Amino acid sequence: MYKPADASGPAQNVPVPVLPEVAKTETKEGAEAFTQYWFQHLNFAYQTGDVSTVQAMTSPDCQYCNNIIKSLTTNYQDGRWLAGGKLAVPAASTTFEKASDGNYQVVIQVLQDTITYYQPGGAEFREATKPSNTGNVLLVDFVDSGWRVNGLHPLR
Repeated sequence: MYKPADASGPAQNVPVPVLPEVAKTETKEGAEAFTQYWFQHLNFAYQTGDVSTVQAMTSPDCQYCNNIIKSLTTNYQDGRWLAGGKLAVPAASTTFEKASDGNYQVVIQVLQDTITYYQPGGAEFREATKPSNTGNVLLVDFVDSGWRVNGLHPLR
């Protein structure tokens, strides 16, 4: 049974996201479904510290993505864990026009809950991160029968 993280310990029995069939297609609907799936795996990483699937679906050239992955890896070292940080993507939309660089742009709204940082024993090891609501552009392309994230750019 799923148990969210709290001061007593990390999340347990976190469900692994399942790739929807439509996300396997190079279509407008496929790009939008993949975007949701990628963020579900990022959610999984926030809850478990396991960044392997997000990393596998993300180009090493996505600097913003790599910063998130590095931060998660660091914050789960030495028995530490995170609580909260749940991501929601209430809006994901693309015109499905391939740009000259080969990417499709998916415009997204990303909501993230407060993140609390715990160390062994349950004490907080840094100040909590406040909740956020941001607009972003996700750059994706379809390679080797699957989608890949090439960039994530917050709109300012």
